[in-house]
Amino acid sequence: MRENAKDPERHARRMAAKQKVMQDRIARAQNEKGVLLVLTGPGKGKSSSGFGMVARALGHGMKVGVVQFIKGKFTTGEDTFFRDLPNVDYHVMGDGYTWDTQDRQKDVQAAEAAWEIASNMLKDPSYDMVLLDELNIALRYEYLDLDRVLDDLFNRPEMQHVTVTGRYAPKELIELADTVTEMKVVKHAFKDQGIKAQKGVEL
Repeated sequence: MRENAKDPERHARRMAAKQKVMQDRIARAQNEKGVLLVLTGPGKGKSSSGFGMVARALGHGMKVGVVQFIKGKFTTGEDTFFRDLPNVDYHVMGDGYTWDTQDRQKDVQAAEAAWEIASNMLKDPSYDMVLLDELNIALRYEYLDLDRVLDDLFNRPEMQHVTVTGRYAPKELIELADTVTEMKVVKHAFKDQGIKAQKGVEL
């Protein structure tokens, strides 16, 4: 621990300086618009974070659309919990992980059907937030036309928030996004210890 790190007077001075910096930033941040967030990277927590924002939006009485790409062969806790809630329009469109389907044409058809639903949400200002779960995987394997996806995201209603999850976010999407978070793996129960997916954690 640094010398004097626990000194009360030093701590108070540092926090006062930090408070001023944060107050200045908040005062300058006057723009208000819908935010495009991208959650990517190899670490766990991308979808979990996305659904956390869904819960937060619902707490504010907002209308939310959810489209899940890729997943779909098994029931998840978020599906069970969110699907029948008021203000939630929930669609699970995938046929399972790509290594399970092993059928590119079927995966393309599923992704295109999912995007038709997502595209309609992105044109509808009644949706305050849209979660596009695992969209990045569909883009990585070129199941969807990237230009169309980017155009639909860019042209969405001004105040609509969108969260995109999945590994391998394309650089064009990262450039378009307002906020990008990359999840990093430090340890993983499945890969490092052979612990199968657990309800409430992965399922």
